[in-house]
Amino acid sequence: MVPTVCPTAYRLLTSVLFAAATSVALAPLASADRVPAPPGTTPALSGPVLAAPAAFSYDVLAARAAALAAQPYVPTPVHQADVLEKIDYDEHWKIRFRPEASLMLGGTPAQFFHLGTYFRQPVKIFLVEDGAAREVVYNTDYFDMPEDSPAHALKPDAGFAGFRLMRPDMKSDWISFLGAAYFRSDGALKQYGLSARGIALNTGMSVPEEFPRFTEFYLEPAGDGRTVVNALMDGPSVAGAYRMVLRDRPGQGQVMDITAKLFFRAPVERLGIAPLTSMFWYSESNRFQSADWRPEVHDTDGLMIETGSGEHIWRPLNNPDRVVTSSYFDRDIKGFGLIQRDRDFDNYQDDGVFYDKRPAVWVEPTSPWGAGAVQLIEIPTDDEIFDNIVAFWNPETAPQAGDEMDFSYRLHWTATPPVEMKLAHTVATRIGNGGVPGQPRPENQIKVVVDFEGPALDGLTRKDGILPEVSAPEGVELINPYVLPVVGTDRWRMVFDLKAPPGTGTVDLRAYLARDGKPLTETWLGQIHPDQIDRLR
Repeated sequence: MVPTVCPTAYRLLTSVLFAAATSVALAPLASADRVPAPPGTTPALSGPVLAAPAAFSYDVLAARAAALAAQPYVPTPVHQADVLEKIDYDEHWKIRFRPEASLMLGGTPAQFFHLGTYFRQPVKIFLVEDGAAREVVYNTDYFDMPEDSPAHALKPDAGFAGFRLMRPDMKSDWISFLGAAYFRSDGALKQYGLSARGIALNTGMSVPEEFPRFTEFYLEPAGDGRTVVNALMDGPSVAGAYRMVLRDRPGQGQVMDITAKLFFRAPVERLGIAPLTSMFWYSESNRFQSADWRPEVHDTDGLMIETGSGEHIWRPLNNPDRVVTSSYFDRDIKGFGLIQRDRDFDNYQDDGVFYDKRPAVWVEPTSPWGAGAVQLIEIPTDDEIFDNIVAFWNPETAPQAGDEMDFSYRLHWTATPPVEMKLAHTVATRIGNGGVPGQPRPENQIKVVVDFEGPALDGLTRKDGILPEVSAPEGVELINPYVLPVVGTDRWRMVFDLKAPPGTGTVDLRAYLARDGKPLTETWLGQIHPDQIDRLR
């Protein structure tokens, strides 16, 4: 399995498109036909043209999804593929949306993405007001493009690739929907990174992964600075209706309340609810796997879980030599997320893409999810342009043809998850050669070092009886685990060697610091792969 075109194209193209917005005054929406501009001039705009209204509600959308699922799947056709092929990366970024054509959703402007070689299937976009939906009529006048742009050859009904919501001054956007069922927001630090998806189907399996699409969007202002995005999703195995209530909170990030109704055409072996997609190449834990000059390169450095029983878990990410799926079983989970914990610029040294500012995304169920597992898929990568990390909730019961499923949850796009952490948390994971410096290095032995920091450790000293609690698989020997404060910091460090005989497979480790039998830290779940062990033997 290799990273797919969808997240890769999304990462390459939207970073340029997002920077295109400028601040202008907006006129009211227009619903009449436009008068053509004289040749050689730019047509005047006062918002997009809207079609005739039709009754709309989320229940109507859900009924449409159910009806779709009862019929054979019909993909959205691609028209003029030869023209779209010519609108490559270089040509696509030259096509700029004209801010004066923005669709106003209360005080939130919406702007549209143009079709291109990476986004060939159009989506329909509607404005919802007073219980009625009016489609936004595509018009090339909404876009500025060079005179020699191949996009001029598209027919007048070409359609849009997706949309984004702008901040009121239109100097930046804060969320976009572009490609398959992908969307992403810029978080508290206004830096795009990982993506969310409406659904994940058979990710990391031997069968091909399926990518359903949001085919229609119904946008409505909701007051209080909120915007509602209703979306119709369709794919070979499933159709669905989504209602997403979005709110941008300056300096705090975004909150999205999501309700999804899913209707299955076909069985799904691995269903991913609330999937998150990110990139992890290397960090302090596997620095030896890259020759790049930067100390670390990743959008996310760990999976965080708050279990149904309230246990806090941290699983550092890996870049394995094969596709690896890790499952963490639970019932009525409180939350999980892909988190960028390391916010120190010195650990990245990249002032172009600012990995230190990438958002963390926390998934909070707002209805009981029952039994299932948080699943983490890690795919090998040797570059930062590929999204190679996926995390989602996989329900215990796999859906069959004819099944219906409902889920509701809240997405938090923040700098830190909205989780009360009374225990200390992991701040770094490192592995290296085992043994003692200056002495012969023992064979088949590596060293693991984990740093913790947090209020539960504040003020404690070596005399306070802090102990490492570490467990490893049968046959893997733990050697001399100990803990000590890191001089000049508020951190505590856990150190141990492990000895894995030749032929040992993946080593799953579990560890935390304790005092008088009570945990002082979250549970650290380390995973070390055979290729990492072999490199350090």
